[in-house]
Amino acid sequence: MSAPYRLSLAQKSMFLAVLSAIFLAAMDQTVVATALPTIAEDLHGLAHLPWVITAYLLSSTVSLPIYGKLGDLMGRKVVLTFAVAFFLVGSILSGLAWSLESLVLFRALQGLGGGGILVTAIASIADFLPLEQRGKYQGLVGAAFGLATLIGPFLGGFVVQTFGWRWIFYINIPFGIFCLIIVQWAFPKTQRKRFPFDIVGAGSLFFGLSALVLLMEFGAHDSWIWVLLALISASVWGIFFWSPHHPEPILPLVFFRHKTFSASVIVSFFVGAAMLGSISFLPTYYQTVRAFTPTESGLEMLFLLVGMLLTSVFSGRWISKHQKFRMVPILGTLLTALALWLLSHIAVQTPLWQIDGALILLGVGLGSTMQVMVLSAQWALPHRHLGVATATVSLFRSLGGTLGVAGFGAVFSHFLGVTPATSDHLAAAHIVHALRWDFGIAAALTLAAFVAAWNLDDLPTLMARRRGNESSLPPA
Repeated sequence: MSAPYRLSLAQKSMFLAVLSAIFLAAMDQTVVATALPTIAEDLHGLAHLPWVITAYLLSSTVSLPIYGKLGDLMGRKVVLTFAVAFFLVGSILSGLAWSLESLVLFRALQGLGGGGILVTAIASIADFLPLEQRGKYQGLVGAAFGLATLIGPFLGGFVVQTFGWRWIFYINIPFGIFCLIIVQWAFPKTQRKRFPFDIVGAGSLFFGLSALVLLMEFGAHDSWIWVLLALISASVWGIFFWSPHHPEPILPLVFFRHKTFSASVIVSFFVGAAMLGSISFLPTYYQTVRAFTPTESGLEMLFLLVGMLLTSVFSGRWISKHQKFRMVPILGTLLTALALWLLSHIAVQTPLWQIDGALILLGVGLGSTMQVMVLSAQWALPHRHLGVATATVSLFRSLGGTLGVAGFGAVFSHFLGVTPATSDHLAAAHIVHALRWDFGIAAALTLAAFVAAWNLDDLPTLMARRRGNESSLPPA
């Protein structure tokens, strides 16, 4: 029996840097949500308050492919350092914001750093860990992300009540400085590859994705719809006609010929849409239908996060031990679809133990799927394209989530209809009816992910195919 694999001191230091970076970016997303009512009251900007969240998500999403490519070309150390520094500057300026408009601008700046932190930190794991051990430690990354999500709301509430909302941004400073020190100390300096950067492709992706996300957020009723459609059309030209002729395209379309890579992207998209699109409206059920306080509804959502956290660790260890991963996301998407189908039968007085059980099952399914899709995409492509593989999966998962929130929000609003303010019973019935449709559609989307997951290949097959097909991929 072979001895268990153990990290060296250098590897432990690098993994600590990765975890601290991911914890920094993940925690911020949930901390800020807690402070939104206080921010709206202080800055007198309730009408545009959702932009505090949207601006961050938009800038962090559209920057993912650019960071992924830069990490491959320039090395993960310099790119991660830049992303953390950008995040810190955005955090400080957000804490100093004098109006809601300025806060939205600085949150967008912060998001440009946050997106780079997540994709570069996750990609960097494969730079210092052997291929057969990545599953185990990728699972720990998923657990760190879940832990940050758990801590965020409680930390945010405490900081806002004790020190004021501006300190939810200032608390990033010590975390960020610690992260910078660890990255500079632990990460080795890498040699930069001398290739011209695909500026047209990067610009096409950045502005095209920005226009697409805004179109998802505001729909066809926005007065800027023709400008957004023109930007999307121009970006299609840049991505499909210009970028493929570049020696280092920002998003090599040839990768989508790879069955496992394409399946990883498709599964990530549908799972992201189903998860965020449906779960986003569950707190409305708790607070409006069941008369829970915001804190109580937040505690109910912990069942989902605990399921994700534990399964991320277990699935990662199982993959590293058996060197197979294909059945993990197949089972995960099936459990996710089953959990969403159970939630589609929600009623006004559904026992809480049934809802909590469905949320735990949902967390188990998601924990078995989301991080594994990053691994499968990385394993499908040569190491030199690691950043692009990681960024593409993360991008499509984020786009799926954005589209899911917008689409499921439209479904929710449609079935909610016009509810008389004097009838609490009728209002509750409308909300439950809308949620049933949302969860039912989400279950159907997850079944599409389940079908796509069967196209994944296991690690031995991928390694053999990679050795035979590397010549068909773009040059390093």
